Amino acid sequence: MSTVTRGRKKKILLIAAACLALLLLGTLLWGGNYLVSFAIGRATGTTDVVPESTLSEEARQRIHERWQQQVLQARDWMEKSVVEKVQLQSSDGLTLRGEAVISDPISHLWVIAVHGYRATHSSMAALASYYGLRGYNALLPDLRGCGESEGDYIGMGWPDRKDMLLWIDWICRRDNAAQIVLHGISMGGATVMMTAGEELPPHVRAVVEDCGYTSVWDIFEDELAYLFHLPPFPLLYIGSGLSSLRAGYSFTEASSLKQIAKAKVPVLFIHGSEDNFVHTEMVYRVYEACPAEKQLLVVEGAGHGNASNHAPDIYFDTVFGFLEQYIK
Repeated sequence: MSTVTRGRKKKILLIAAACLALLLLGTLLWGGNYLVSFAIGRATGTTDVVPESTLSEEARQRIHERWQQQVLQARDWMEKSVVEKVQLQSSDGLTLRGEAVISDPISHLWVIAVHGYRATHSSMAALASYYGLRGYNALLPDLRGCGESEGDYIGMGWPDRKDMLLWIDWICRRDNAAQIVLHGISMGGATVMMTAGEELPPHVRAVVEDCGYTSVWDIFEDELAYLFHLPPFPLLYIGSGLSSLRAGYSFTEASSLKQIAKAKVPVLFIHGSEDNFVHTEMVYRVYEACPAEKQLLVVEGAGHGNASNHAPDIYFDTVFGFLEQYIK
């Protein structure tokens, strides 16, 4: 074989290798971009990201019946209260909206009830009604990228922690004697944990987090394995980088675990023992990391986000027993 022929073959192989590398890179970038859109894009898809519940049909039926009762309780509470549409501007220019439910105009007790992934403020009315029946006023915000709030991307708690400071300030400007509880479920639980790591005004007396995840990276790693049967490398790494460019935060920096380690406000941690979405082991990690006054409730037999429906007496007796130590 001549030198010229060998050179041509080598050149062809190099071109082929370069094309394959570019194709692979393009595929990975497309995959990472798809992951960002799928996971935190505003548009809702039809894919159910929550694994099938391991609870029995009987248990699920009981939970559903209690939820219906709580919805009726919430409806009655809101009909007897003054409901106000509220909004504010985020630091990056988004209009954030929600509702304030004023149970008692002279009460200084407030709860900010924070919803979960791809939900809206209305999903927290049932829980907030328990506070309302105890004289609390409630603020129910739509997190960015959800409900009536602006935003092309869901914050998963990370930019939301800064938004929460604005909602806290909204209450404080309205009521300078306010005593505020932050109560979040699932993504809302992660949001209030991330908020707890910020400098909070003394008006914030306690945090209640229910089934929040340790970090966005951890929950997306679980979901990547569950939904797509893929390891974190390389797509999750690429997606995290692209999220920084598109949504303004990476999956690695958005950590409840790191934020709760800076908490100074008392925190009640709640989780279901049968949570196969935000796995129950996560609550032990955030609980151990918290240096502030704290309490842990693991509700036996409860799945993801349904501890308050599975065992409402235990749930709310624990919540208000914890809060009475810090609410004057």
